[in-house]
Amino acid sequence: MGILSHDRNWLGLRWTVTGAQKVIVPPFRRRGRADGLWQTTCFELFLKEPDTGRYTEFNLSPSSQWAAYDFEDYRGKPEGRPVPRDLQATYRPGGKTSIFDGYIPSAALPRLPAAMALTAVIEETGGVKSYWSLCHSGSAPDFHDPACFTATLAAPENP
Repeated sequence: MGILSHDRNWLGLRWTVTGAQKVIVPPFRRRGRADGLWQTTCFELFLKEPDTGRYTEFNLSPSSQWAAYDFEDYRGKPEGRPVPRDLQATYRPGGKTSIFDGYIPSAALPRLPAAMALTAVIEETGGVKSYWSLCHSGSAPDFHDPACFTATLAAPENP
């Protein structure tokens, strides 16, 4: 999980999936906003504004659908985040390694620098689900937990 690129137009992210036997990839759908993407294979970015409890969640699906939410505080009521254009996603399955690239319009990002959490839900055949994050603070995964925000997304150097 990491940053591919970041400029005044787009934030590019990459997730590499290794060791999963048979990843369930949601069927391709028309690109656009959709809820509930986290219920199967989904890749996520969380950004927390400095000195506040407010944070933003972006969900990117291999189906090409996406979601963006704002939260006033920990697991508060999600509000749809305005996004000027569709998020972009590309999933490239492989034998032992698959790659997922996601692109978020920079204009959709909250104020930067921001604390960052990169996460993924991987569903495999047979009902196996795993939850990945840069950090898990407890015995059960909770991507909204402030302890998951272990990285920083800086503003682009050349906006």
